[in-house]
Amino acid sequence: MHATRTTVRRSLVAVAALPLLAVALTACGYGSESTDDKVAPAAKGDKIDGLDTVKIGYFPNLTHATALVGHQEGILQKELGGTKLSATTFNAGPSEIEALNAGSIDIGFIGPSPSINGYVKSQGKNLRIIGGSASGGVKLVVNPEKIKTLDDLKGKKIATPQLGNTQDVAFLHWINEKGWKVDAESGKGDVSVVRTENKVTPNAYLSGSIDGAWVPEPTASKLVSDGAKVLLDESTLWPDKKFVITNIIVSQKFLNEHPSVVEAVLRGTVKTNAWINANPDKAKESANAKLKDLTGKALPAEVIDPAWPSIQFIDDPLAATLQAQADHAVNAGFLQKPDLAGIYDLKPLNKVLEAEGKPAVADAGLGVK
Repeated sequence: MHATRTTVRRSLVAVAALPLLAVALTACGYGSESTDDKVAPAAKGDKIDGLDTVKIGYFPNLTHATALVGHQEGILQKELGGTKLSATTFNAGPSEIEALNAGSIDIGFIGPSPSINGYVKSQGKNLRIIGGSASGGVKLVVNPEKIKTLDDLKGKKIATPQLGNTQDVAFLHWINEKGWKVDAESGKGDVSVVRTENKVTPNAYLSGSIDGAWVPEPTASKLVSDGAKVLLDESTLWPDKKFVITNIIVSQKFLNEHPSVVEAVLRGTVKTNAWINANPDKAKESANAKLKDLTGKALPAEVIDPAWPSIQFIDDPLAATLQAQADHAVNAGFLQKPDLAGIYDLKPLNKVLEAEGKPAVADAGLGVK
């Protein structure tokens, strides 16, 4: 492992750039960091490894529906038996990584950029990616009166959630592929990249201060409900139309000390994803019910109905796409090339998948030896 040689450009250190890779990855501005146990199903049976509680973190967003549904339906708790699931929700990747480092959570659902950032900054010592959760759910939506084709983006103002976050990196990479020039830090160039929090983006669109946005769900569908049109689904840019949007991570200390609990959580996520895919309408309702519990407000039908089918809930962490996203961040100028060797430990997941009669998943050469 040579993560100690990984450095961040000085200009971005001044604004804590690598943490910015994470903030709006899947966050859409719902709620705030909180602990949710008020509707959790009761722990029953024997405690796994004698452990009283496992602390799990996730975002109150559709791209974290494995956690939302698994918690709401009691699937995760059922696999944990007498070990209680205690959930904490976050709106930003950096705060979840800090919680993992501090031991405030043991396992987390989180996006690729904060996973990369947390691993690199700790020199490979704080976390492992142990599974996948979701793919897709990111779209370029635009004002159809101003933008009718992709070439029309030149000279326009397009929002991304935050400087250096995953959608920002993806958009800058797409711009580079078009042969256009944009200064990564300022966002100025052939396209004006306007960094805007997802919760603010709909108002910015309605006011005319932006002409479109490259954003995750459900922000994209909220903009569509306000009159925008989908010009590009990011999944079409990836092999097999799949790219990681949500990972499952664990602290290395917890994985070493409580492997049976980690396996139980992964059994729960695998069973939850199977239930979601077998019952998409019920799962959508379940996720929305959990969002209402967490944020006080369910998503309206005109937002959740088009957003839901654009997200794939899968067990595979799509490791090759994590490496590609890191490469895109390097190409955009946000990051010196990181050494991600050892970021994955998929042995527990593959053990669970084998027991479920499902094929193993690969770590793209980035797994622990």
